[in-house]
Amino acid sequence: MHIDLRGRVAVVTGAGRGIGRALVRRLATEGVTTVALDVHADDLDTLGTQLAAEGAPASQFVCDVTDLARIQEVVKETARRHGRVDILVNNAGITAGGPVDVLSEESWRDCHDVNLTGTFLMCKAVVPVMKAQRAGRIINVSSFAAIVPTAGHSAYASAKAAVAHFTRALAGELGPWNITANAYAPGMVPTQMNHFAERPPAEQDRLLDLLTIRRWGTPDDIANLVCFLASDQAGYVTGTLIDVSGGKLATQVPRAAYDQAARTT
Repeated sequence: MHIDLRGRVAVVTGAGRGIGRALVRRLATEGVTTVALDVHADDLDTLGTQLAAEGAPASQFVCDVTDLARIQEVVKETARRHGRVDILVNNAGITAGGPVDVLSEESWRDCHDVNLTGTFLMCKAVVPVMKAQRAGRIINVSSFAAIVPTAGHSAYASAKAAVAHFTRALAGELGPWNITANAYAPGMVPTQMNHFAERPPAEQDRLLDLLTIRRWGTPDDIANLVCFLASDQAGYVTGTLIDVSGGKLATQVPRAAYDQAARTT
Protein backbone atom coordinates (compact mmCIF):
# COMPACT_ATOMS: atom_id res chain seq x y z
CA MET A 1 0.00 0.00 0.00
CA HIS A 2 1.42 3.36 -1.05
CA ILE A 3 0.36 6.33 1.03
CA ASP A 4 0.55 9.46 -1.09
CA LEU A 5 0.13 12.75 0.77
CA ARG A 6 1.92 14.95 -1.75
CA GLY A 7 0.45 18.41 -2.26
CA ARG A 8 -1.69 18.40 0.87
CA VAL A 9 -1.68 21.06 3.56
CA ALA A 10 -1.51 20.11 7.24
CA VAL A 11 -1.90 22.22 10.36
CA VAL A 12 -0.21 20.69 13.42
CA THR A 13 -0.51 22.15 16.92
CA GLY A 14 2.06 21.75 19.68
CA ALA A 15 4.58 21.35 16.88
CA GLY A 16 7.64 22.95 18.42
CA ARG A 17 9.03 19.92 20.20
CA GLY A 18 8.49 16.25 21.00
CA ILE A 19 5.95 14.22 19.08
CA GLY A 20 4.45 17.29 17.42
CA ARG A 21 7.78 18.29 15.93
CA ALA A 22 8.35 14.72 14.73
CA LEU A 23 4.92 14.70 13.08
CA VAL A 24 5.70 17.89 11.18
CA ARG A 25 9.05 16.51 10.02
CA ARG A 26 7.46 13.25 8.90
CA LEU A 27 4.58 14.92 7.07
CA ALA A 28 7.09 17.15 5.30
CA THR A 29 9.02 14.10 4.06
CA GLU A 30 5.71 12.77 2.68
CA GLY A 31 5.34 15.88 0.52
CA VAL A 32 2.90 17.74 2.77
CA THR A 33 3.02 21.51 3.15
CA THR A 34 3.14 21.92 6.93
CA VAL A 35 1.81 24.74 9.09
CA ALA A 36 3.29 24.37 12.57
CA LEU A 37 1.69 26.04 15.60
CA ASP A 38 3.21 26.38 19.06
CA VAL A 39 3.43 28.85 21.94
CA HIS A 40 7.24 28.69 21.97
CA ALA A 41 8.73 30.93 19.27
CA ASP A 42 12.29 29.61 19.71
CA ASP A 43 11.20 26.02 19.04
CA LEU A 44 9.33 27.11 15.92
CA ASP A 45 12.36 29.04 14.71
CA THR A 46 14.64 26.00 14.87
CA LEU A 47 11.97 23.84 13.23
CA GLY A 48 11.56 26.36 10.44
CA THR A 49 15.32 26.45 9.88
CA GLN A 50 15.45 22.65 9.58
CA LEU A 51 12.55 22.50 7.14
CA ALA A 52 13.95 25.32 5.02
CA ALA A 53 17.31 23.54 4.80
CA GLU A 54 15.47 20.47 3.52
CA GLY A 55 13.53 22.49 0.95
CA ALA A 56 10.20 21.60 2.54
CA PRO A 57 7.32 24.06 2.02
CA ALA A 58 6.33 25.14 5.51
CA SER A 59 5.05 27.93 7.72
CA GLN A 60 5.26 28.43 11.47
CA PHE A 61 3.01 30.54 13.66
CA VAL A 62 3.17 31.35 17.35
CA CYS A 63 -0.33 30.44 18.48
CA ASP A 64 -2.00 29.58 21.78
CA VAL A 65 -4.70 26.97 21.11
CA THR A 66 -6.91 28.54 23.79
CA ASP A 67 -7.01 31.87 21.91
CA LEU A 68 -9.77 31.66 19.30
CA ALA A 69 -9.04 35.06 17.75
CA ARG A 70 -5.40 34.11 17.13
CA ILE A 71 -6.39 30.67 15.82
CA GLN A 72 -8.77 32.27 13.33
CA GLU A 73 -6.03 34.63 12.15
CA VAL A 74 -3.68 31.70 11.54
CA VAL A 75 -6.28 29.60 9.74
CA LYS A 76 -7.30 32.56 7.57
CA GLU A 77 -3.67 33.20 6.64
CA THR A 78 -3.10 29.50 5.93
CA ALA A 79 -6.11 29.41 3.60
CA ARG A 80 -4.90 32.60 1.89
CA ARG A 81 -1.41 31.21 1.30
CA HIS A 82 -2.31 27.67 0.33
CA GLY A 83 -5.97 27.75 -0.66
CA ARG A 84 -6.96 24.85 1.56
CA VAL A 85 -6.45 22.86 4.75
CA ASP A 86 -6.49 19.11 4.19
CA ILE A 87 -5.25 17.82 7.54
CA LEU A 88 -5.57 19.09 11.10
CA VAL A 89 -3.55 17.35 13.81
CA ASN A 90 -4.51 18.56 17.29
CA ASN A 91 -1.35 17.52 19.10
CA ALA A 92 -0.97 20.33 21.66
CA GLY A 93 -1.32 19.14 25.23
CA ILE A 94 -0.23 19.58 28.81
CA THR A 95 -0.55 17.50 31.95
CA ALA A 96 -1.52 18.24 35.54
CA GLY A 97 -0.77 15.91 38.42
CA GLY A 98 -1.91 15.54 41.99
CA PRO A 99 -4.74 13.97 44.00
CA VAL A 100 -8.11 15.65 43.65
CA ASP A 101 -8.04 17.10 47.15
CA VAL A 102 -4.77 18.96 46.51
CA LEU A 103 -5.01 19.61 42.75
CA SER A 104 -5.49 23.32 42.20
CA GLU A 105 -8.48 24.64 40.33
CA GLU A 106 -6.09 26.54 38.08
CA SER A 107 -4.23 23.36 37.10
CA TRP A 108 -7.52 21.55 36.45
CA ARG A 109 -8.78 24.36 34.21
CA ASP A 110 -5.48 24.77 32.37
CA CYS A 111 -5.33 21.05 31.60
CA HIS A 112 -8.86 21.02 30.19
CA ASP A 113 -8.42 24.34 28.39
CA VAL A 114 -5.38 23.21 26.41
CA ASN A 115 -6.21 19.54 25.85
CA LEU A 116 -9.96 19.74 25.28
CA THR A 117 -10.99 23.34 24.61
CA GLY A 118 -7.92 23.86 22.42
CA THR A 119 -8.96 20.90 20.29
CA PHE A 120 -12.50 22.27 20.04
CA LEU A 121 -11.34 25.76 19.06
CA MET A 122 -8.95 24.50 16.38
CA CYS A 123 -11.73 22.37 14.89
CA LYS A 124 -14.16 25.30 15.09
CA ALA A 125 -11.78 27.41 12.99
CA VAL A 126 -10.73 24.76 10.47
CA VAL A 127 -14.03 22.96 9.85
CA PRO A 128 -15.54 25.76 7.68
CA VAL A 129 -12.51 25.54 5.36
CA MET A 130 -12.83 21.77 5.11
CA LYS A 131 -16.58 21.98 4.54
CA ALA A 132 -16.06 24.41 1.69
CA GLN A 133 -13.65 21.99 -0.01
CA ARG A 134 -15.85 19.01 0.97
CA ALA A 135 -12.90 17.01 2.26
CA GLY A 136 -10.59 16.83 5.24
CA ARG A 137 -8.91 14.77 7.90
CA ILE A 138 -9.03 15.76 11.58
CA ILE A 139 -6.74 13.78 13.88
CA ASN A 140 -6.90 14.43 17.62
CA VAL A 141 -4.42 13.21 20.19
CA SER A 142 -6.10 11.53 23.14
CA SER A 143 -4.14 9.22 25.45
CA PHE A 144 -4.09 5.72 26.88
CA ALA A 145 -5.18 7.56 30.03
CA ALA A 146 -8.56 7.96 28.33
CA ILE A 147 -8.85 4.16 28.36
CA VAL A 148 -7.25 3.37 31.73
CA PRO A 149 -6.56 6.45 33.89
CA THR A 150 -3.74 6.83 36.38
CA ALA A 151 -4.40 7.75 39.99
CA GLY A 152 -3.23 11.28 40.66
CA HIS A 153 -3.91 12.42 37.10
CA SER A 154 -7.66 12.95 37.06
CA ALA A 155 -7.45 16.24 35.14
CA TYR A 156 -5.41 14.76 32.32
CA ALA A 157 -7.42 11.53 32.11
CA SER A 158 -10.78 13.30 32.06
CA ALA A 159 -9.63 15.83 29.46
CA LYS A 160 -8.27 13.12 27.17
CA ALA A 161 -11.37 10.96 27.58
CA ALA A 162 -13.44 13.99 26.62
CA VAL A 163 -11.28 14.47 23.50
CA ALA A 164 -12.12 10.92 22.43
CA HIS A 165 -15.86 11.46 22.87
CA PHE A 166 -15.72 14.90 21.25
CA THR A 167 -14.04 13.26 18.25
CA ARG A 168 -16.87 10.77 17.87
CA ALA A 169 -19.48 13.53 17.96
CA LEU A 170 -17.43 15.58 15.50
CA ALA A 171 -17.16 12.65 13.11
CA GLY A 172 -20.95 12.33 13.14
CA GLU A 173 -21.38 15.99 12.25
CA LEU A 174 -18.83 16.02 9.44
CA GLY A 175 -19.61 12.82 7.56
CA PRO A 176 -21.86 14.60 4.98
CA TRP A 177 -18.86 16.72 3.92
CA ASN A 178 -16.47 13.77 3.43
CA ILE A 179 -14.48 14.88 6.48
CA THR A 180 -13.22 12.23 8.87
CA ALA A 181 -12.37 12.74 12.53
CA ASN A 182 -10.34 10.25 14.53
CA ALA A 183 -8.40 10.20 17.78
CA TYR A 184 -5.41 8.15 18.78
CA ALA A 185 -4.25 7.02 22.21
CA PRO A 186 -0.46 6.93 22.63
CA GLY A 187 0.96 4.95 25.49
CA MET A 188 4.46 5.38 26.82
CA VAL A 189 6.41 7.49 24.35
CA PRO A 190 9.32 9.25 26.11
CA THR A 191 9.01 13.04 25.85
CA GLN A 192 10.14 16.13 27.70
CA MET A 193 6.81 16.03 29.52
CA ASN A 194 6.98 12.48 30.95
CA HIS A 195 10.74 11.64 31.05
CA PHE A 196 10.01 7.90 30.81
CA ALA A 197 13.41 6.98 29.41
CA GLU A 198 15.22 9.01 32.09
CA ARG A 199 13.71 7.23 35.08
CA PRO A 200 15.66 4.79 37.28
CA PRO A 201 16.15 1.38 35.60
CA ALA A 202 13.92 -0.44 38.07
CA GLU A 203 11.08 1.98 37.44
CA GLN A 204 11.55 1.70 33.68
CA ASP A 205 11.36 -2.10 33.95
CA ARG A 206 8.17 -1.87 35.98
CA LEU A 207 6.55 0.33 33.35
CA LEU A 208 7.77 -1.73 30.40
CA ASP A 209 6.30 -4.84 32.04
CA LEU A 210 2.87 -3.37 31.27
CA LEU A 211 3.45 -3.56 27.52
CA THR A 212 2.73 -6.40 25.11
CA ILE A 213 5.42 -4.99 22.80
CA ARG A 214 8.01 -4.45 25.52
CA ARG A 215 9.74 -1.26 24.40
CA TRP A 216 9.12 2.44 24.60
CA GLY A 217 6.98 3.88 21.85
CA THR A 218 8.66 6.21 19.37
CA PRO A 219 7.51 9.29 17.47
CA ASP A 220 7.75 7.18 14.31
CA ASP A 221 5.15 4.79 15.73
CA ILE A 222 2.79 7.74 16.10
CA ALA A 223 3.73 9.27 12.74
CA ASN A 224 2.98 6.00 10.92
CA LEU A 225 -0.56 6.05 12.25
CA VAL A 226 -1.09 9.76 11.63
CA CYS A 227 0.05 9.44 8.02
CA PHE A 228 -2.38 6.58 7.49
CA LEU A 229 -5.29 8.46 9.05
CA ALA A 230 -4.45 11.48 6.89
CA SER A 231 -4.45 9.43 3.70
CA ASP A 232 -7.06 8.35 1.17
CA GLN A 233 -6.66 4.79 2.45
CA ALA A 234 -8.34 5.84 5.71
CA GLY A 235 -11.36 7.39 4.01
CA TYR A 236 -13.73 4.85 5.60
CA VAL A 237 -12.25 5.19 9.10
CA THR A 238 -13.92 7.81 11.28
CA GLY A 239 -15.16 8.32 14.82
CA THR A 240 -12.54 6.01 16.28
CA LEU A 241 -10.07 6.04 19.17
CA ILE A 242 -7.07 4.01 18.04
CA ASP A 243 -4.82 2.52 20.70
CA VAL A 244 -1.17 2.98 19.74
CA SER A 245 0.35 1.92 23.06
CA GLY A 246 2.22 -1.28 22.23
CA GLY A 247 -0.64 -3.29 23.69
CA LYS A 248 -0.47 -1.71 27.13
CA LEU A 249 -2.47 -3.95 29.48
CA ALA A 250 -3.89 -5.89 26.53
CA THR A 251 -3.63 -8.80 28.93
CA GLN A 252 -3.60 -8.69 32.71
CA VAL A 253 0.11 -9.51 33.05
CA PRO A 254 1.89 -8.82 29.74
CA ARG A 255 5.27 -9.71 31.29
CA ALA A 256 4.10 -13.31 31.79
CA ALA A 257 4.43 -14.03 28.07
CA TYR A 258 8.05 -12.84 28.11
CA ASP A 259 8.84 -15.03 31.11
CA GLN A 260 7.23 -18.01 29.35
CA ALA A 261 9.15 -17.30 26.13
CA ALA A 262 12.42 -17.13 28.05
CA ARG A 263 11.78 -20.57 29.56
CA THR A 264 11.12 -22.16 26.17
CA THR A 265 14.09 -20.77 24.23
